[in-house]
Amino acid sequence: MKTVRVYLAEDHTIVRKAIRSLLDAHEEIEVVGEGHTGMETIAQCNELKPDIVLMDITMPEMNGVEATRQILKNCPETSVVVLSVHKEQQYIFPVLKAGARGYVLKDDMVEDLMSAISAVAKGNSYFSPTIQNHLLRDYVRTGEESKQTLKADPLTPREKQVLQLIAEEHTNKRIAAKLNISLKTVQAHRTNIMDKLDIHSAAGLTKYAIATGLIEKPG
Repeated sequence: MKTVRVYLAEDHTIVRKAIRSLLDAHEEIEVVGEGHTGMETIAQCNELKPDIVLMDITMPEMNGVEATRQILKNCPETSVVVLSVHKEQQYIFPVLKAGARGYVLKDDMVEDLMSAISAVAKGNSYFSPTIQNHLLRDYVRTGEESKQTLKADPLTPREKQVLQLIAEEHTNKRIAAKLNISLKTVQAHRTNIMDKLDIHSAAGLTKYAIATGLIEKPG
C-alpha cells in the first residue's frame, strides 16, 4: 500500500503530539510536518505538498477554513480532513464549502480518523457517524436555511483574515506584515469590515469573530 503523507495542523501542543503518536503507529502513514497556526500550515504545505492535511478549525493567525481554501488553491493534489471539537453547522458548512473532503470530531473513535485518512487518500470523502447525524439533523431542521446562511456571509476571505488578526489583538502594522500588504490596505479592510458588519469597535469585532468561529472564546 502506498504511504500516505500527512501534515498535522493543530494549535494545542499536547493534542498535536497525541495525534501524531497515533498516526506514527500506522506504517502506511508518514507525518511529514506539524503546524500550530494557519499561516505556518499554508507555508509548509506549499513546500511539503502532503497528500492529506489534518486541519483544526480554530487556530491563531488564520483559521482552518481560510487555510483550507488557500492550501487547496496552491496545492490542488492535497486533500483536507478536518479534525475538530466543533460539530455545529456554523463550523461544518464553511470548511466543506472551502473544499475539505472529510470531517471527524476529536472525541470520535480513533478508527474514524483512520477511516477518514484511508477514504480521502483513495479520492473519496468521509464524515464520521457523529458528523453525519449532525448534518442530517441540521438539514431536516433548517432545510434551505443553511445554504442561505452561507450566501449571506458579507465578508470576503481577505476581510476574514484581517478580522481574525484584529480579534487576536494584532496592530494594523503587524497585520500588514503578516499578510504582506500595505498599512493603507489594512486600514481600508478594517473600515470595510466595520461598515459591512455595522460594528465600530475592536471589542465588537472580537465578539463577532468568536460568534462566527474565527477565534475561540478566551478561557
